[in-house]
Amino acid sequence: MRDEELELADRLVRIFENVLFTEEKSIQKGYFSDLSIAEMHTLDAIGPYEARTMTETASSLGITTGTLTVSIDRLVKKGYVIRNRDEKDRRIVRISLTREGKLASRMHGKYHKVLARHILEPYTEEEQALLMSMVAELDKYLESQASRYIGSESVRKTAKEVADKTRRRNDDG
Repeated sequence: MRDEELELADRLVRIFENVLFTEEKSIQKGYFSDLSIAEMHTLDAIGPYEARTMTETASSLGITTGTLTVSIDRLVKKGYVIRNRDEKDRRIVRISLTREGKLASRMHGKYHKVLARHILEPYTEEEQALLMSMVAELDKYLESQASRYIGSESVRKTAKEVADKTRRRNDDG
């Protein structure tokens, strides 16, 4: 691997880890400290508007409905989510955010906007456009790679293996 490729790989892994770390810490130190980052992402997946089915939400999170049920149970107890049976088909469970859940989701979205603003701020409009174009290409590529793993936990395992391998290379010199 060329030096530039290795440096880029290292930086991408660090960026990913630092975004997750700071996001988690901002939740822990904020008003919604009773939520985990996974629970916050669950609130985001449910969304602030229409009630969603458990299946739709689990699919958008890339988890099973069984895993989602455990998370929803906790979020209902904490007062962030309401669970209701569909009026037309009682077999279908719909979930929606409470007022507190909507507020938590909005605040989490604000964290992402502030992060993006701080990243873009130092650059000219042309540099911002170039950065946005590069990020869009990176997103497109990663989305195509992730789609290969839809319906399995392999993508998370693979990401961890790559991060661990990169760290080991860095530690070895």
